Amino acid sequence: MLREGEKVFGMINVSDCYTLSNGVKIPCVGLGTWKGDWQTPDTGEVARAVCAAVEAGFRHIDTASCYLTEEGVGLGVKECGINRSELFVTTKLWNDVRGYRETIDAFHASMKKLGLKYLDLYLIHWPNPAAFRDHWQEYNAETWRAFEDLYKAGDIRAIGVSNFYPHHLDALMKTAQVAPMVNQIRLHPGCATDEIVQDCRRRGILLEGYSPLGTGNLLQNPEILRIAEKYGKSAAQICLRWSVQREFIPLPKSVTPQRIQQNAAIFDFEISEQDMEILTNLQGELGTQINQDNANF
Repeated sequence: MLREGEKVFGMINVSDCYTLSNGVKIPCVGLGTWKGDWQTPDTGEVARAVCAAVEAGFRHIDTASCYLTEEGVGLGVKECGINRSELFVTTKLWNDVRGYRETIDAFHASMKKLGLKYLDLYLIHWPNPAAFRDHWQEYNAETWRAFEDLYKAGDIRAIGVSNFYPHHLDALMKTAQVAPMVNQIRLHPGCATDEIVQDCRRRGILLEGYSPLGTGNLLQNPEILRIAEKYGKSAAQICLRWSVQREFIPLPKSVTPQRIQQNAAIFDFEISEQDMEILTNLQGELGTQINQDNANF
């Protein structure tokens, strides 16, 4: 265990920040809001989760147009009792929208649902949607041009992508004037995605990890449970601590205040190099990256 107040990897709580390539600060852990079953979430429940997260110390909230939680997140931001400037809010452009004007319109639709005057981070959710597969490079270029204009206008503080492999980033950078600052991908023990991680770090792109608990699959993994018992922590805390020590931003989803508080309590211990290696190399049905170029959505 660490001494009280001792920093590991420069972070001592969930509100401590990394610095993006443009100088914007982004908190090192965020609250995820994907319900996971593609049904309409309860707006009040989402808002209460945001308020519980803020009370637990979270200052980073992640949503997306396809999550159908933007209204709940916006309500939570309004009701949580702290200044908007202290929060970092992300949303994402879904696969049914590509093109310059269409992206501008979709952004403003998301902002209306969120009820915010500005956005901290906007992401292209997917690099190669099925509906645009024949010319995804051109569509992404026009979409990114809209992102850049919104960024330059001050409507968005930072812009990035999600689920992009190196070849998707290569294509984007052929026309981009502003490089993506973030790539949000699936990252958790047993899904380290080293090729994407190394490529993003070479480019100066910060990595966020969605499904840091493997959509719950990791919480009953025998090896993770063994390591959790060793450190006197929960399986979820071990998974999130793994992300922090890999310098990924994990985005755990929960609507339960007690679990949200537990997810914030990951800065008073350090996983050994040996145990980190075990976690990184876990095998089994833990979940992997979907092939972005073959998915049917």
